[in-house]
Amino acid sequence: MPASSGRTFSLLPMPGHTKGKRSPVTCALKCDNACSGEVCNTSSNSYFRDIASATMSRRAALGFGAAGALAVVLGNTVTSAGTAVADGGPGLAAAAKDGFGASKLQFTAIAPVDAAVDKLTVPAGFTWQPVIRWGDPLFNDSPAFDVDHQSAAAQARQFGYNNDYTDILPIDGSKDRRAVLFTNHEYTNENIMLPAGFDAAETRAIGRAAHGLTVVELERKNKNKPWSYVKGAGLNRRFLTDTTYELDGPAAGSALLKTTADPSGRAIKGTLGNCSGGTTPWGTILSGEENFNGYFAAPGTSDSDKRYGLTSKPTARQWELDDPRFDTRNPGYENEANRFGWIVEVDPFDPASTPRKHSAMGRFKHEGANVIVAKSGHVVAYMGDDERFDYLYKFVSAGTYRPGTTAEDRKNNLTLLSEGDLYVARFTGNSAPAEFDGSGKLPADGAFDGSGEWLPLVVGGQSKVAGMSVEEVLVYTRLAADKVGPTKMDRCEDVQPSLHTGKVYVVCTNNTDRGKTGKEGATEVNPRTLNRDGHIVEITETGDQTSTTFGWNLLMVCGDPARNPAAYFAGFPPSQVSPISCPDNVAFDSVGNLWISTDGAPSSIGYADGLFKVTLDGADRGKVEQFLAVPRDAETCGPVIHDDERTVFVAVQHPGEEGTFADQHSYFPDYVAAGATPKPGQARAPRPSVVQVLRADA
Repeated sequence: MPASSGRTFSLLPMPGHTKGKRSPVTCALKCDNACSGEVCNTSSNSYFRDIASATMSRRAALGFGAAGALAVVLGNTVTSAGTAVADGGPGLAAAAKDGFGASKLQFTAIAPVDAAVDKLTVPAGFTWQPVIRWGDPLFNDSPAFDVDHQSAAAQARQFGYNNDYTDILPIDGSKDRRAVLFTNHEYTNENIMLPAGFDAAETRAIGRAAHGLTVVELERKNKNKPWSYVKGAGLNRRFLTDTTYELDGPAAGSALLKTTADPSGRAIKGTLGNCSGGTTPWGTILSGEENFNGYFAAPGTSDSDKRYGLTSKPTARQWELDDPRFDTRNPGYENEANRFGWIVEVDPFDPASTPRKHSAMGRFKHEGANVIVAKSGHVVAYMGDDERFDYLYKFVSAGTYRPGTTAEDRKNNLTLLSEGDLYVARFTGNSAPAEFDGSGKLPADGAFDGSGEWLPLVVGGQSKVAGMSVEEVLVYTRLAADKVGPTKMDRCEDVQPSLHTGKVYVVCTNNTDRGKTGKEGATEVNPRTLNRDGHIVEITETGDQTSTTFGWNLLMVCGDPARNPAAYFAGFPPSQVSPISCPDNVAFDSVGNLWISTDGAPSSIGYADGLFKVTLDGADRGKVEQFLAVPRDAETCGPVIHDDERTVFVAVQHPGEEGTFADQHSYFPDYVAAGATPKPGQARAPRPSVVQVLRADA
């Protein structure tokens, strides 16, 4: 990194891994080139079983009951999710029974957009505008964004970079006119953020200040008008790399988590690599620490270092030059990396609260966590480990949810993720292994499906992994899971239960290593080798969400049907869908449709990433319709669907990623014509933003 600017990162090339629009810059800065390195999971566990038993029918495998009645608490307001599922069998929520097409958000699907187009494309009859952008001032004393005069002190008081998971929660009593927005700031790209001439140390400090989380208040005139953020509002807050997080749960205080700076093993500075997340029924936000390994230099020789992708090479950002904790070879900081890779819980309605990291939910590369209340009242969280050949997890709370709105109810609910049982998934297919040749073609019975079980890691406060204590299982969860034989998956990213049906949707983004020499080949739940386009698994729990067995099927095997005849959409005619690849984050609308944002898609043909609606039931089950496309080099993140107000929100991450400050590839969202002088308020760099898409006649 040159001392003159500190901006030129050592970006490792990724030949063969970035076909289509996926940027090698994104791979280097976001996940430390995970797909160009060795696979972290080299275990030889029995990760999948295919069976050809004629006695196991699809109907038997999938005819399990689902969750009971549910309610979601947003802020201090309880909003019903419908009657969810009748006791004793699967069904639809009241809202969904009227038809998944009954949403007020009707649109004509857009055509795929070339990845080189620097434009946010929305359907006819809709318009868009930013809600908040990188650098926007949050507090009364925050300076206005000035790309030429950035500083760490200014950035700490401004909206951070590369917003990912997003949610918008109403403020009680505001009559639909005020809300809070939460977002993660996953990583930074200083090469396009800063002009030449910045001091190297200050460049690194600006990057650190642009990480973390943000809570900011929003306002609007009425529910038909767009939102704008409120500078200086009482709930506005930035969570930085020096913000203190409380570690709770069984591993808190463990010797595996203590450092010179924190001999208690309970007070952790900052959160890193925050990707997706979830919103709890009691109105808090969950954020997943994902690619934390890229921030640390380490010995790289231990089993745990190797399993979590920690190496001795200098990091891209070189924060280890400024803070000894980012080099775990330094005496007293050997455990610092163990303090990342957790689920974080934030209370957006209490600006004085201390955010928490939940050790009971395990440590791995969390994409996020999404919760549902089981019929028993226990809270169940589903979590994916976003790495090639890693696993799907489930957490079941020890305590039960209290649906009231009193202070005692809230106090109880804030403890639910601090203690409970942790499981990892094993899938079994119901077709013969020989049917899966890696092409992704359907087996003879006409569906990818089967059964599964949740393998216990920690239950009732006791380790279920031979030779490992509870603390070891929770700190080294990947190593613990390897021992019990779960299924190796194709990068489980977002995992969300539907509050309408209780079914769980597991988004497998891709796995370009499947089927390579020495690596697992195609199976029924991961049916393609060299899987560039990804797929989505639909799980139906046996009984309620606390069950230890489930049925499953593949909702989608993604791709462009015009180029990939094996692309599958739950039986819907492939010629009638929008091509989709690399599914990443998902959300549901008010009548139960699934909305999917993509990252790197379609990688095989180079379309822009976008947001897609998928119908989940009825004659149109599997129908994919593209709603929007993001600008050049960008990824679609954090979808929020307010279809009752005909409004959609997305976080547009890393627009113009492959450019440099002197040669920008995007000026989103403040577009400047080539060669033109920016107008006041327009930046000479792209600004990751949360945007809203609404009817043009609103």
